[in-house]
Amino acid sequence: MNITLFEVQKDCSPALSAVVNPLLARIYAQRGVDDPHQLEYGLQYLTPYHSLAGMDTAVSILAQAIARQQHIVIVGDFDCDGATSTSLAYLALGAMGAHKVSFLVPSRFTYGYGLSAPLVDAAMEMAPEVIVTVDNGIASHEGVERAHALGLQVIVTDHHLAGDTLPAADAIVNPNQPDCEFPHKSTAGVGVIFYVMSALRHHLQQQGWFDKAGIAAPNMAQFLDLVALGTVADLVPLDHNNRILVAQGMARIRRGLARPGIVALVQQAGRQLDQLQATDLGFVLAPRLNAAGRLDDMSVGIECLLTSDAGRAQQLAQQLDQLNQQRRTIEGEMQEQATVIVSQLQAAETAELPPCICLFQPDWHEGVVGIVASRIKERWHRPSLIFAQGEGGLLKGSARSIPGFHIRDALAAVDVKNPGLIARFGGHAMAAGLSLAADRLDEFKQALNDYAKSHLDPALLARSWRTDGTLNAADMQLQQAQMLAAAGPWGQGFEAPTFHGDFDLVQQRIVGQKHLKLVVAETHTGKRLDAICFNVDLNVWPTNYKRARLVYGLDVNEFRGRQSLQLIVEAIEPLKNY
Repeated sequence: MNITLFEVQKDCSPALSAVVNPLLARIYAQRGVDDPHQLEYGLQYLTPYHSLAGMDTAVSILAQAIARQQHIVIVGDFDCDGATSTSLAYLALGAMGAHKVSFLVPSRFTYGYGLSAPLVDAAMEMAPEVIVTVDNGIASHEGVERAHALGLQVIVTDHHLAGDTLPAADAIVNPNQPDCEFPHKSTAGVGVIFYVMSALRHHLQQQGWFDKAGIAAPNMAQFLDLVALGTVADLVPLDHNNRILVAQGMARIRRGLARPGIVALVQQAGRQLDQLQATDLGFVLAPRLNAAGRLDDMSVGIECLLTSDAGRAQQLAQQLDQLNQQRRTIEGEMQEQATVIVSQLQAAETAELPPCICLFQPDWHEGVVGIVASRIKERWHRPSLIFAQGEGGLLKGSARSIPGFHIRDALAAVDVKNPGLIARFGGHAMAAGLSLAADRLDEFKQALNDYAKSHLDPALLARSWRTDGTLNAADMQLQQAQMLAAAGPWGQGFEAPTFHGDFDLVQQRIVGQKHLKLVVAETHTGKRLDAICFNVDLNVWPTNYKRARLVYGLDVNEFRGRQSLQLIVEAIEPLKNY
């Protein structure tokens, strides 16, 4: 591995330097923070909902449905953002006096993603009157049309990018729809429905509904644990608005005020509530919830989030943990097979891979293709698409991209140039899903790579690590790691601080089959530090070389009640001249 460092140095504003630690000021500046107000995470700094297009109509329909006690059916998605969105909508509507609320999440294996026409037909068994989509719907033209034909009203709440036309829903709330002036386009699906429910609560208060119904207006802060979990899990950029939502939700979780299901998931993972970090939501809790949607039925995950019974929450969290273990086994087998295929492809192409990696095996699991696409993308640093066999002769694919190559726009361009090639697609800049006929996979590979060759800068295919520079020995302290952990929330687009440097290798051994445990020494002082690098190349490590270049973060390692400093190594390269 050759480590290419991409260090950005930005001057700290005097206002920022005056109020935070010098190291933090440097880190914040490199993330575009130049005003201390950007570090204020109180709810009073949250951008109001008024500029969200379609909000007034959506609220009016929902208020009328509650007043008439119409049956509201929430149609969610089978990932963590969808599960938290569904749970929040269900709980908030119930707290506002809606007595007839149900939810329906399509099986990815039967109905696929979103509000499809067959799903609407299936929903009719529940006798809905109003359908509310969460984390989906912006591309559900046929589903909305079918719902209208059956006399239903449809409210779409979503955050995915819109296509050339919008579905003819009765109301659409999506910051990424055309002409929506809401500035925070990276709001997750759970953030959008949180805004909708907050606006509904305000409207009902103005109408005197809560007094008439004899109930207290709900405190919307009680739902912020769900908002934080869904926002971090969906890997949306943590702009200031999202950081407020996540910080507030994390504060509730750490204080033990989270839903019993979230508490149970944290405990099942062996973590401490008061020590939980935002990154734990994405790497520890979300995989357990996602496992339900990938292998079984996301309703299991939603029930875990909905239940108010701590004992039941523990049972469901254990069930989700077992599903996640199954998912990891399946993923490991698929990843191993995919790695062999890419290695063979690399050899056949004389070490030059195509810009986009597209792989398919008939026995691959449809629910796990997204994770495997992420792993392949991380290893070879190329946009990666992994396909599995779906129903009706279609392949179901999941795509993950690299910075600088908008995968959803790439699919849209291929679709325009090759009408009918892609049956269906949607997504974001970094992740997308698609379906296409099995006999047209090679044609699709060629079309996508032709587009990539003219739109993907080859320089972007060279892996590089952006760091916050080097640290001196005085900064390599437990107190500094604790300060950085508390200075978040860190996440997508507001990454946790990383640094680089050359170290002596004092000890190195493999633990957990594929993780490298190290003791390294700082060059100038000889100070020894514990370090760990996950998922190393076992063909290289351990090595006989005595020095290495590291890209690392400072971590607080807790063992048997004792805290110590540990380096989390993101990249490691042996230095062969020593």
